[in-house]
Amino acid sequence: MKKSLFPVMALAVTVAFSSCGGGKPAKKEDSKPAPFTGAKGEVKIMTLDPGHFHAALVQKNMYEQVSPEVFVYAPGGDDLKEHLGRIDGYNTRSESPTAWSEKVYTGNDYLEKMLSEKPGNVVVISGNNRIKTDYIRKSVEAGLNVLADKPMVITADKFPVLEEAFKVAQEKGVLLYDIMTERFSVTTVLQRELSMIPEVFGKLDSGTVEKPAVEKISVHYFYKDVSGKALVRPAWFFDVEQQGEGIVDVTTHLVDLVQWICFPEQIVQKSDIEMIAAKRWPTVLSKDEFKEVTLLEKYPDYLSSAVKDEKLNVFANGEILYKIKGAVAKVSAIWDYKAPEGSGDSHYSIMRGSLSSLKIRQGAEEKYDPTLYIIAKEGIDLNAFATNLDKTVKALPQAGLAIENVNKTTWKVVIPAALKVGHEAHFAQVMAKYLEYLKDGKLPEWEVPNMITKYYTTTLGLKLAKEAK
Repeated sequence: MKKSLFPVMALAVTVAFSSCGGGKPAKKEDSKPAPFTGAKGEVKIMTLDPGHFHAALVQKNMYEQVSPEVFVYAPGGDDLKEHLGRIDGYNTRSESPTAWSEKVYTGNDYLEKMLSEKPGNVVVISGNNRIKTDYIRKSVEAGLNVLADKPMVITADKFPVLEEAFKVAQEKGVLLYDIMTERFSVTTVLQRELSMIPEVFGKLDSGTVEKPAVEKISVHYFYKDVSGKALVRPAWFFDVEQQGEGIVDVTTHLVDLVQWICFPEQIVQKSDIEMIAAKRWPTVLSKDEFKEVTLLEKYPDYLSSAVKDEKLNVFANGEILYKIKGAVAKVSAIWDYKAPEGSGDSHYSIMRGSLSSLKIRQGAEEKYDPTLYIIAKEGIDLNAFATNLDKTVKALPQAGLAIENVNKTTWKVVIPAALKVGHEAHFAQVMAKYLEYLKDGKLPEWEVPNMITKYYTTTLGLKLAKEAK
């Protein structure tokens, strides 16, 4: 049955009021949770303090294994209203409406209440990054599985807390996992698969500072549409003390992809990382731009130190140059206010091998559609290379792929439209993968050490960038 926002919000008030009265529920034992079997509705979600729209995107689709009843624990306010509004939008849309029932608690002790009541077995955490690491640690200490939005941590001094959380999760028998949507982009998947074909890619170059073995650039915009509506961002999103700088935020995806693509299903340790250089710089927003995306007339006091000549300076941009298992990598995150007409967030990537380079571009020439190119190295037998490339692409598991010759040394992968799902759809793919892991009772052996190394890289990169003033 479809629900309007008003019943959803009325439910929030009723549940919050009733939860404040009466005696405390008996605390559940901290023994290891019962294993998941894949049964219908056995996964029960608790959403903790949703402040970022990614918390809602996890629920854009229904899943047979997930109960439609979701328990939300959060402080009251605009962040919660925006979250519930998005869920209501999914419930009331005309095409494939969802049927989520949100049970909301809004007392000041929302975290303690969740940890004591534990009506669910999986916590979704996507919001203010300053407190996210503590949310994660306390949730796994309570014996709860956690699906967390990136970044899990935004400063080097908090990194040990996250590292400890992974140890506790293992002891408690729960799964702590972050939402890496970019692994599901078809061009990225194909780049990874082709890099594992010696006849096409050869071996990954060691690279140099001037020409790294792998480069990744992600461009994002503060103003954007989400689920067909202009996104209203909370003011704290522009406070790097709460959201984190760009070098530890979006860069998380890029560092993850470097590990996932260059060293597939291999463990990457902290000792495999060697920092070379890092830098950071601000995106400058006018007062009108800030108002357009937050709907606020003025900057809140906590942003005053970032305001110069009535313009907001947000350190949303960052670059890390480092070695990973001896190969030079460079990752860059760039934020602007609004995308050019017809475009949006974009991704650039290049992997350099001994036989070819695999390049993803998403510029005006590609009509802002991510496109994968294979560029043969000079001096190789181009006829043999083209034959191997054609045979390889046709043998890939994705149906309908083809190659198109661009020039003497360059080919483009032609990808059917059916394989090109958008960013929002990737959240359902991540959720499906996490549900598989819950049923298996474990993550792949490389996932946890690689998550730890990923956040070691980003937080160390920020530390180095700040020291390089």
